[in-house]
Amino acid sequence: MTKEKIDLNGKTILITGAAGFIGSNLAIRVLRDFADVTVVGFDCITDYNPVELKEWRLKEVGKAADETGNTWVFVKADLSDSKAVSDVFTEYKPSVVVNLAAQAGVRYSIDHPDTYINSNIIGFYNILEACRHSYDGGEAGVEHLVYASSSSVYGGNKKVPFSTDDKVDNPVSLYAATKKSNELLAHSYSKLYNIPSTGLRFFTVYGPAGRTDMFYFSATDNLRAGKNIKIFNFGNCKRDFTYIDDIVEGVLRVMQGAPEKAVGEDGLPVSPYAVYNIGGGTPENLLDYITVLQEELIRAGVLPADYDFEAHKELVPMQPGDVPVTYADSEALERDYGFRPAIGIRKGLRKFAEWYKEFYG
Repeated sequence: MTKEKIDLNGKTILITGAAGFIGSNLAIRVLRDFADVTVVGFDCITDYNPVELKEWRLKEVGKAADETGNTWVFVKADLSDSKAVSDVFTEYKPSVVVNLAAQAGVRYSIDHPDTYINSNIIGFYNILEACRHSYDGGEAGVEHLVYASSSSVYGGNKKVPFSTDDKVDNPVSLYAATKKSNELLAHSYSKLYNIPSTGLRFFTVYGPAGRTDMFYFSATDNLRAGKNIKIFNFGNCKRDFTYIDDIVEGVLRVMQGAPEKAVGEDGLPVSPYAVYNIGGGTPENLLDYITVLQEELIRAGVLPADYDFEAHKELVPMQPGDVPVTYADSEALERDYGFRPAIGIRKGLRKFAEWYKEFYG
């Protein structure tokens, strides 16, 4: 697909979910890598993950802004508040929008569906409407909308690796359904209003200061507290783990290449729309991943060398909404943007363990 090159230097970039794992790391990269940029962060700072961790991430973003002299603005507001979203677009007129704000987590969606509808459906609709009206009055408007989808949209697909050409019509969780809905909404707005948009299906993102509900983080917390860790599907799971630096590099490259606008034979816009996987393409067995995590936690001094891991492992059945395998086909990302995630779990988990030791003492 032909891309319209976007120079981020001198631009205003809106990042929603800026206090989140991916959002904060992306904001830091933009502030450090580009000149004369204004990064507007938008986040409601829920307590789904620890607030103190989100505040720490925001301080790190602030440090990057101070070091570079670029502008960092933080807006604390809820994405489901249409006026708050509209006001940000009116005041700052972002050229590139990266929508990462969402209620995450498959299992949480089973008992808290309303949270997902508000954040992932209504919130994303508000972003799309704001992008649509950014062109009002002849304004240049949004050059590129990049938004987070998820590997969960593949549901129980048996064919691997997962390709963006595969049908994804059978989600096995509400979370997955909301992410697929985001892709459908983005496509319709791209077609109707000629908004260049790119969806990114992330595959099990991990790393320092990550989401505390993700397995590697919660397992570390539990082991450190002397509690058991639950290993689902009796350990018969494979995950395409993607280190945070690879995710941010992929997002950054995509931001700079928007689907090109074109007109079809009917005289109407051809939807400037694309979806990509961002995953390493090397799924790891969950038990192997746990072994590496154990080794790195000992190496970093988070746990003692004689820690009895076997006594703290509990093999349990698959949980509702989970899938046994995630496996990304990232050929399209490599073809169009020259990038494929490459950081292995040893390096990634080592960085996490070292950060955890420093952060928690």
